[in-house]
Amino acid sequence: MQEPLDLSPPDIPEPSLLETLLRYGLFCGAIFQLVCILAIIFPGSKTQDMDSDTQEVKSTIAIRKPKPPAVPPGKKQKKETKKKR
Repeated sequence: MQEPLDLSPPDIPEPSLLETLLRYGLFCGAIFQLVCILAIIFPGSKTQDMDSDTQEVKSTIAIRKPKPPAVPPGKKQKKETKKKR
């Protein structure tokens, strides 16, 4: 006659330590990404404080002398000489 069918659940091995660490690490990474995305969408109320700081930085940058334009390699700069009379 026929043998009875084996309907017992398959043997699934216990997850190893590395698999467990990987699983929880992926969960932590996903949560961190969601927090970062939410921080971009909903910025904090400290924007007014940061605006005053950036204005101070801009004013110090404006005081500096502008740099001369960069000369491409292979071309020599023309020397500025006074006219001789």
